[in-house]
Amino acid sequence: MGIRILLVAGLLAVPLLATAAAAEDPAVAMLNQRLITLQADARTTDLAALERLQAQQAIVVLAKARRKELDQARYRAERRVAIAEASARAEAARREVDRLERTRSELLVEASRREAARARQEAERLRVQAQIQAEEAERLRQAAEAETLARQDAEAALTSVAGKQAARVSSAQQNAARLAREEAELVSGKKLPASRFDNRGEVFTLAGDAFAAGQATPSAAARDQLKAMAEYLNIGKKGRVTIEGYDSANGVGQRRAQALKDALVAAGVGASRIQVSGKKAAATRARSAEVIVAP
Repeated sequence: MGIRILLVAGLLAVPLLATAAAAEDPAVAMLNQRLITLQADARTTDLAALERLQAQQAIVVLAKARRKELDQARYRAERRVAIAEASARAEAARREVDRLERTRSELLVEASRREAARARQEAERLRVQAQIQAEEAERLRQAAEAETLARQDAEAALTSVAGKQAARVSSAQQNAARLAREEAELVSGKKLPASRFDNRGEVFTLAGDAFAAGQATPSAAARDQLKAMAEYLNIGKKGRVTIEGYDSANGVGQRRAQALKDALVAAGVGASRIQVSGKKAAATRARSAEVIVAP
C-alpha cells in the first residue's frame, strides 16, 4: 500500500518537472498529453501506476537529453508511454472481465436459486396432486367397499327372504300334497306309492314288485296304486306328468312306462298331460318305475 502511494505521488510530481521542457520539444508535450489523457480516463486513472511513472521519468529524460541522445531518449519515452497505455488498458480489461465474471456468477447463483425454487414449487405441486389422488382413490375404495357390503347385505337379505319364501312354498306344497294324498286315498280306497320332493317336483316311486320280471304289465298292487294316483292327479289341477320305466332289457322300460300311462288315462287322467320315457337301467326291489308330477 505504501509503495502504491509513493508511485502516485511520483506521478503527480514528475509532470511538473517536464512542463518547462515541453515548450522546447513538441514530442515531450505530446507524450505528456497522452499520460494526462490516461490519468483523466476514469477507467484507467488508478491503473498501471508503475508503468506510468516509468513513462513520465522517460519523458523527463527526453526533455533533458542532449542532441546526440535525443533520438534514443525519444524512442525510449514513446515506448514507455505506449507500455503504460497498454498496461492500463490491459488492467482495465482484466477488471472488466472480473466484473463480468462476478456478474455472471451472481446471475448463475440467482438462476440456480430461482430454478431450485421452481423445482420446490413443482415438487410441492406434485406432492399435493399425489395426495389428492391418493385421497380420491381411498374415497373410491371405501365407496366401492361400502357398495359391496351393501350389495352383500341386500343379497343376503334377498337370499334369506327367498329361502324363507321357498321354504314356505315348499311347506305349503307339501301340505297341499298331503291333503290331496289323503283325499285321493279316501276317495279311491287305495294307497298311493311312496313319494319325495326334488327339483323335478313330486316323485312317486313304484317298487320292484309292480311288474313281474321282464314284463311290462302292472301287478294288481300296482294297479291299485295307479287308481289312487289318478285321483291324486285330478285333484287341484296338478302339472304335467312324466313316467320313467326301468329295466335292463331293451324296450322293457319304455313298455312299462306306457302301460302305466294307459292305466292312468283309463282312470281319467288326460293323456296330453303324460309323457313316458324308458330307462335302460336295472329295476331294483325298491324301484321299477317313477311317476314325476311337475309343480
